[in-house]
Amino acid sequence: MLYAIIEANGKQIWIEPGKYYDLNYIPGEPGDYIQFNKVLTLKHENRIYIGKPCVRSIVIKAKILKHLKDKKITVFKIKPKKNSRKKQGYRSKLTRVLIENFLQSST
Repeated sequence: MLYAIIEANGKQIWIEPGKYYDLNYIPGEPGDYIQFNKVLTLKHENRIYIGKPCVRSIVIKAKILKHLKDKKITVFKIKPKKNSRKKQGYRSKLTRVLIENFLQSST
């Protein structure tokens, strides 16, 4: 089993090659390739590599599949005794990426 834990957009994500994940918005067009350099942990065959703080020799290649929006979050604010109410909705932008492979970096 091959997997890695990476840091992307301030979040730690457990990823595996061949699967897709929804991350916070990443600028780029669908079909573009991106790389994740901050690999915190990598498991390859029976070996586990733990970075301090990152495993420097591994780069993860991913393909942007599409941009989409997350499900709606409803924000409802009330000020007591003032008859003031405010209802607002928010949908954050997401990017769906397909993890293609893990590459050995030259640096």
